[in-house]
Amino acid sequence: MYRSISGALLDGKLRPGTPLRERNLAEVFGATRTAVRKVLARLEREGKVELRQNRGAFVPQPSVEDIHAVYDARRAVEGGMLMLLASRLGATQLRALSAHVKREEEAHRAGDREESIRLAGAFHTHLTRMLGNAELEAFLQRLLARTQLFVALYESHDQSSCAPGEHRAIVEALARGEASAAVSTMLHHLDEIEARITRHVTRDDQEDLADIFNRY
Repeated sequence: MYRSISGALLDGKLRPGTPLRERNLAEVFGATRTAVRKVLARLEREGKVELRQNRGAFVPQPSVEDIHAVYDARRAVEGGMLMLLASRLGATQLRALSAHVKREEEAHRAGDREESIRLAGAFHTHLTRMLGNAELEAFLQRLLARTQLFVALYESHDQSSCAPGEHRAIVEALARGEASAAVSTMLHHLDEIEARITRHVTRDDQEDLADIFNRY
């Protein structure tokens, strides 16, 4: 049940605001409502669903203002992070980043949306981890979890095709020691993703829950 709901979210099959009724999920999965509640509680801790008092669980439905606030935070954090990293990365770290981008490109070509989204987020986590700052890494991880869900809810796989190329451009700028170029590419990258997401915040094409989860 957990894998199915997570997969449907990251594949963009569950639309924003969709109610996830305990009774319906119990019927779809042949599970008890107690089991359903445990799964929904785990998904809430991961920021994948919202639990509303006396109303149940829902797929998050962020507003344009919510999306803008989170991406503003990412621009502030990741721009500063790259300025620090540009003079600190060694050859081994640069090779690791390049290898990661290669995996992103392979997942995208294979059409594996869930893996593409996971790897795209992991790229930003790797950059932060290379600074060795646990507080910064934990903060960025929370922001990434929010924006990964935004992408899954509102952006199609075809529209996100530029992400691996933009990540490669960031790595190449870091390899040249060009901090300003790396920051500029990162900010453009985040601007483009935010713009694509906010253009689709009113889309409403929900399918039947049983049909969605049967695929998983």
